[in-house]
Amino acid sequence: MARPSLSSQTAARILGLIQSESVSEGRHLPAQWLADALRVSRAPVNAGLKLLAKDGIVRFERNRGYFLVKDPAELTVSPAANSVAEPEDALYGALIEDCLSGKLPERVSERELVRLYDVPRTRMLKTLHRVQNEGWVERLPGNGWEFLPRMTSRESYEQAYQFRAALESQALLLPTFTIDKQAFANARSLQEEILAGGFERMGRARLFEINSHFHEMLVGCSGNTFFVDSLVRVNRLRRLLEYRVTIDRSRLPLQSREHLLILDLVEAGDRLKASEFLKAHILGASAIKSPALDI
Repeated sequence: MARPSLSSQTAARILGLIQSESVSEGRHLPAQWLADALRVSRAPVNAGLKLLAKDGIVRFERNRGYFLVKDPAELTVSPAANSVAEPEDALYGALIEDCLSGKLPERVSERELVRLYDVPRTRMLKTLHRVQNEGWVERLPGNGWEFLPRMTSRESYEQAYQFRAALESQALLLPTFTIDKQAFANARSLQEEILAGGFERMGRARLFEINSHFHEMLVGCSGNTFFVDSLVRVNRLRRLLEYRVTIDRSRLPLQSREHLLILDLVEAGDRLKASEFLKAHILGASAIKSPALDI
């Protein structure tokens, strides 16, 4: 069977987003909003919108953009909307792999990065700003960038999980722990989205953000900022190694089911059992993922 084009994949994902967000008939569909929501650039979004316009689902108005012209309830969403993996930006992926392999120096100029990757400066800056927000590069005075310390060994990776297991399980038992109902609801929704096919569809960065924020949210409910700050730092350090092991996605549904069980236990008032299960969950993840690291 022929592989669906990127345009048709993006068109299917736009339809899925329209339905999931209950977009009303006649609403403007800004390309940047769609690009941000789907975590892709505007180019595939515009190509997808053109396909939808040919099908009469959206219309294009000069100098205004695209508008939805059909009732979302009448739209048929292709399975591609829920099964096609999000394309990862090629430059972003190259920076990840080169950082992990040690090909990039700790400090490098923008000019050198543009030369190394043969991309326009604007694209390189956009990617560097994304990486800066994720916490693994910092801008230096002038036009230089510094790639920050990160985990580079299996030993440090396993030690980070041991630290997390101790810290996170204890956070659930602190007397100051209070459930944030809205945060719990949001976390539950995202884990259910992963189970519903997101584990195949979402990019590595998105999966890491959802799952690391899940743990940071739980620890945040403890009310102890030292616990939270420590966990955020560890998560920042392990991000790139997690990208490497996320190539195998078969374990992700079980991980999400365990996350949901932790929420259930906490909401049921059994924080002791939740703490014990959380500790086993973290150490179990380390035992599965650590041998898969090619370092």
